[in-house]
Amino acid sequence: MGGLGLMNSIGIYQAWISTHQLATHSAGQIGWIFGLYNFLVFFCGIQIGPIFDAKGPHFLMWFGSTLIVLTFVLMGFCTAYWHFLVVIGILGGMGTSFIFIVPVASIGHFFCRRRGAATGLALSGGSIGGVIFPLVLENLAPKIGFAWSTRIIGLITLVLLIPGCLLVRANLPPKAPSPPSAKVFLPDLTILRDPVLALTTLGVFFIEWGFFIPLEYIASYALASGIPRQLSYLMVVFLNAGSFPGRWLPGILADRIGRFNTLLLTNILCLVAVLAVWMPAGGNVVAVIIFSVVFGFASGSNISLVPVCVGELCPVENYGRYYTTVYTIVSFG
Repeated sequence: MGGLGLMNSIGIYQAWISTHQLATHSAGQIGWIFGLYNFLVFFCGIQIGPIFDAKGPHFLMWFGSTLIVLTFVLMGFCTAYWHFLVVIGILGGMGTSFIFIVPVASIGHFFCRRRGAATGLALSGGSIGGVIFPLVLENLAPKIGFAWSTRIIGLITLVLLIPGCLLVRANLPPKAPSPPSAKVFLPDLTILRDPVLALTTLGVFFIEWGFFIPLEYIASYALASGIPRQLSYLMVVFLNAGSFPGRWLPGILADRIGRFNTLLLTNILCLVAVLAVWMPAGGNVVAVIIFSVVFGFASGSNISLVPVCVGELCPVENYGRYYTTVYTIVSFG
């Protein structure tokens, strides 16, 4: 809830900054801030995964949590373009990467037959954060300012991350690297020699490329379509409200009918939502709300099921390395 709350509510920060602090900058320039953020969330895993396999989750969790809280504290001081690029794009992206990767990899250690349900249930907390954080920012920013609103969100995040750091455990003993295996800390792209894993990586690349467009821009799209500001910001809330059951219900189904089968079905629903609801919506309020909820539900499994699908293609003790290598390639999308 704390670590992925920023990622799932990133659209409201994009909408706020583009209409306030960086109103004089083009949408393309502002897009680099959040594109860099999303890139680093996935790309940093290429180093986090091997360290997790070798050393366990504790240090990684505390380090990532510190970066996320610092992001919220420093965001209030940002005024120039490069400030936001460094704080949200780099610092926030790196911090979120730790809290996105380490807990999911830890869950993979404990579950096999019901891994889809367990991972989906855990990651549904990110959707709750994606509901709470936009509501806090939207209600507090006009009253006490953007800076103090982000600091309050940072305090909420800190309270949520502390028990997470204390409770996350690995179920396998760390693999201490001896000199011949010191490369355990280095990324291993040789795992992509497996054609099934390589094709899965390619598929996820395209899925995540498409998934982040509505998540990032649904609030800005609503503003540009003439929808009132308060309701436009709520589109992020509607999307995450749909994403909450969309993360754990497909996970339960996936354990019964197959993880890849379920991922295929939910992405077909994403496609229908975009082509049949969003594209012909023309700024219609009801249509945009329906799209936000339906797409949120259908796309929720993209975060929760992809690690489970990758887990079917690798031994449990190397789960962190495989999972993060896949997402490193995906980060370019």
